[in-house]
Amino acid sequence: MELITPESWQAVKLSLLVATWVVIVGLPLSFGIAFILARYRFPGHFLLNAVVHLPLVLPPVVTGLLLLTVFGRGSAFGRWLADIGLSPAFHWTGAVIAALVMALPLMTRPMRIAIERIDKDYEFAAQSLGANRWRVFTKITLKMAMPGVIAGAVLGFAKALGEFGAIITFVGNIPNETRTLANLIYSLMQQPGKEAEMIWLIAIAAAISLLALFLSELALRRMHSKEKKAKKFHR
Repeated sequence: MELITPESWQAVKLSLLVATWVVIVGLPLSFGIAFILARYRFPGHFLLNAVVHLPLVLPPVVTGLLLLTVFGRGSAFGRWLADIGLSPAFHWTGAVIAALVMALPLMTRPMRIAIERIDKDYEFAAQSLGANRWRVFTKITLKMAMPGVIAGAVLGFAKALGEFGAIITFVGNIPNETRTLANLIYSLMQQPGKEAEMIWLIAIAAAISLLALFLSELALRRMHSKEKKAKKFHR
C-alpha cells in the first residue's frame, strides 16, 4: 500500500507551482506597492493601504467569493475572459490569483517597513555623485531593502503553500486540476483510513516550509557577511 498516492504527489506539485508563481508575480507587485506606500503621500494612500491589507481581516472564503464574482462567468469581465480562453475560475491559474491576493499583504508589509527604515541621505549622496535614479534604486534602495524583500518572499511562499479557503472557494477541489496540498489534506480528513497519508502530507508541507526558511536565513547571512567585508574594505 502506497503511503503517498500519485494523486497526492500531484497536489504537492501543484502547491509548489502555485507558491512559486505567487513569489514570481508577487515580489515586483508587492515591492512596487510597498515603495509607493512608504515614499509617497496622496489622497488615495489610505484606500490603497486598506485594499492591500483587506485579505488579512476578511475570511478567506469571502475573498474567494469576491474573486469568483469578478472572474466568474456570471460577470461581464469573467465572460470576456472565458471567450478568449483565459478564465481562471476553476483552473489552476485561479489558485495562483487567490493565493496571491491572500499573500500580498504579508509580502508588502515587511518590504514597506524595510523601505521606510532606509536613510535617504545615502540616496541623496549617490545622486549628488552623479548616479541616475535607476542606479540609485538598484544599488542602494533595493539593496538596503533586501531583508524585507526576502522576508516578504518567504511569507508569500508559505502563505500560498498553505492557503485553503480562498482557493477552494474560487477554483474548487478538483483532483489533478485544482486540488492543492491543503485541499487534499482537508479531503483526507473526511475519509476513514487515510490518517497515515494525511500525516505524511503534513510532514511534507512542514519540510518544504522549513527548507524555505532555511534558504532565506542562508541568503540573509550571506548578505550580511558581504556587507561586513565591504565595510572592512572601505575602512
